[in-house]
Amino acid sequence: MEEKIKEIPIHDIKPLVEIQEYSLYYFSALMILAALAIAGIVYLLVKYFKSKKAFNVRKEHFKLLAEIDFGDAKKSAYDITLYGATFKNDTLRHLDIYEELTQKLEEYKYKKSVNEINHEVKNYVELYRGMIDV
Repeated sequence: MEEKIKEIPIHDIKPLVEIQEYSLYYFSALMILAALAIAGIVYLLVKYFKSKKAFNVRKEHFKLLAEIDFGDAKKSAYDITLYGATFKNDTLRHLDIYEELTQKLEEYKYKKSVNEINHEVKNYVELYRGMIDV
């Protein structure tokens, strides 16, 4: 005996609906943005540390200009001329002071023996060093 199963129509339940799944796309976009942000931060850190280690000629010449020993007048005159030339084109005032300084240092160059550098020239060197912005 076969029983016939009566199908009861269900009126309150709707059929299954296909739902679009976008979570993989959202996750992929989020991962790409995170990777770009991390790459940018790493790039900026590398650039910062690389520039920190970079050799700065102006700072080095300023330091050497400050450490000049006036004991050897001839060497001092050449050193002041060499290291001071780095800063002569900063402003017109720098250029004027540098030219006056090199004229005053001429008597300490190109000779076999020279006298000690006088206080006026030392004051010019101090004035020139004080004007420099590194």
